[in-house]
Amino acid sequence: MKSLAKSNRHPNQSGRLIAATTLSALGLLSYLQYSSQSYLGYSVSDILLIAASITAGLPIAKNALSSLRYKIIGIDLLVAIAIIGAIIIGEYWEAAAVSILFTLGHYLEAKALHKTRNALESLVNEIPDVATVERAGQQTTVKSDEIRSGEIVVVKSGQKIPVDGRVVEGDASINQATITGESMPVDVSIGDYVYSGSILSAGFIRVASDRVGDNTLLSGIIELIEEAQDAKAPTQAFVERFSAYYTPAIILLSLVIYFISRDVYMSLTLLVVACPGALVIAAPVSMVAGIGNAARRGILVKGGEAIENAKAATVIAFDKTGTLTEGEPRVSSVKTFGTPRRTLLGLAASAEYYSEHPLGKAIVDYTTGETTSMIVQSSKTKVITGYGVMAKINGVRVLVGSPRLLASYKVPISGTAQSYLDRQQNLGQTTVLVASDSKVIGVISVTDHLRPGVKQLIARISKNSNMLVVMLTGDSMAVASSIACQAGIKQFYSELLPADKLTRITELQQQYGKVIMVGDGVNDAPALAAADLGIAIEGVGKDIAMDTADVVLLSGNIVKLDYFLSLSQAVVRNMKTNIYFAVGLVTLLLIGVLTENVIMSLGMLIHVVSVILVIMNASRLIQFGGRHNA
Repeated sequence: MKSLAKSNRHPNQSGRLIAATTLSALGLLSYLQYSSQSYLGYSVSDILLIAASITAGLPIAKNALSSLRYKIIGIDLLVAIAIIGAIIIGEYWEAAAVSILFTLGHYLEAKALHKTRNALESLVNEIPDVATVERAGQQTTVKSDEIRSGEIVVVKSGQKIPVDGRVVEGDASINQATITGESMPVDVSIGDYVYSGSILSAGFIRVASDRVGDNTLLSGIIELIEEAQDAKAPTQAFVERFSAYYTPAIILLSLVIYFISRDVYMSLTLLVVACPGALVIAAPVSMVAGIGNAARRGILVKGGEAIENAKAATVIAFDKTGTLTEGEPRVSSVKTFGTPRRTLLGLAASAEYYSEHPLGKAIVDYTTGETTSMIVQSSKTKVITGYGVMAKINGVRVLVGSPRLLASYKVPISGTAQSYLDRQQNLGQTTVLVASDSKVIGVISVTDHLRPGVKQLIARISKNSNMLVVMLTGDSMAVASSIACQAGIKQFYSELLPADKLTRITELQQQYGKVIMVGDGVNDAPALAAADLGIAIEGVGKDIAMDTADVVLLSGNIVKLDYFLSLSQAVVRNMKTNIYFAVGLVTLLLIGVLTENVIMSLGMLIHVVSVILVIMNASRLIQFGGRHNA
């Protein structure tokens, strides 16, 4: 994995650090014991300190030269010039101290940054090394990456599931915390879908492999988190652009100070204390820690920009069906107009049989529960997004959908049917018209329910942020009003097609600023893409809108949205604290150098300490647990 490779960026640093520190210690001891002895004009102490400077400083000089080839003037160049200059003017102790402290800072930085990525490493460790598969009628142990799609994998109590697939035998209780962030076990049996990295708490199952190796959901999550931790947030990109101008400016300033004061030591010291190390890592270390924290909670964040946009947003827009509501509506009543009930349900279910829409699924499930004899295969089915379905059944055209669908096919709605529609909608019911052969034959009423915790979620968002909360839905005004009232949302827009939602998002952006769109990642793709931050609410068993949304709540638990918003606030606040601290410290050090109150080695020591403090501050985000400790 890329992230694990990155943690070893400086594999020889510890060895060089020990060698250079030993040489410096011997140099100091030699100075105290044999200060009068010299060879070729250099004392034993000087020779040992120069050797220490070269041992620790050689990689710094190599990195500086490598960067210069790409026209990059970085921190390494500042330090390399300072070390070489200190040796030239005879400040051997300062040269050794600067090189050792800078190397120590790099080493500690790499170790600490690796710690902030521990959420990703823990995900990698959840992938089992070996698995038991059935081949030629025998159970065989193989490496997990050798499992082939379609093979039967045997998983026993206490083992990790190595593939994504469907249970073909057995019952078990599994822990899916790796995928969903939920610690409560889930019971699975024949026909249920399970995921790589899940742990079998109790039971025994045989799983038919569907996605294996790098194609599993867990591998996809790991890859996206790696990319997210490497992606640059706007603030980080700005700091890096600033550093690209800042570093050459410091070199120029040191030259100006030399020509004015003729003090080489002061100029070299300024190069050391002006190192923007803490500033450069101030943003990325906070982002990496925040993204890792979110991953452990089953929240997939695709980059630092998503976190910054969450903090800066002024509007949060929610889709209704499948987002605020459970997305599994149930048929509440059936009204017929001159057609037997079984016939009506049979035609409606036949038309909706292959539909992925929640309303269509509710009709099919309800009809299947009553009778399957009336469900027949349609010869032609056409889904009109936002309107409904048209199907040809036994040569007859059947329409199932909204009044707009019937209007588009010029099918009139009788006064009796319209009156019934109005009554149902006033009760907050979602109504589906059924027409056969250009005549309305019935109305099927469907109800959906709020997801658990939605009302409390909306209340917390309204209380803890200044964001305007709105709801976007394709349902009628009456249904939208009912759900909005239950959820505690004061502003909503109803009867919207997917394209209309996109238009509303654009209008909200123009009127209020940055907008968050929260949807189910299916019909809301255009709006999710258009919003400044798209958040998809997905449940296990669905494809997780990785291509469209910037953030995905993997467990389908919308309550986690409040955690993500509070985490985003904490990350941005942490990042700004780091930046202000780094800039303030460099300013004070520059003043100290110019007033001759800061020496070179002390300046580098403070530089190293500042880097460590920035990393320690960012590491607090790893343990962040919600608004109570924000």
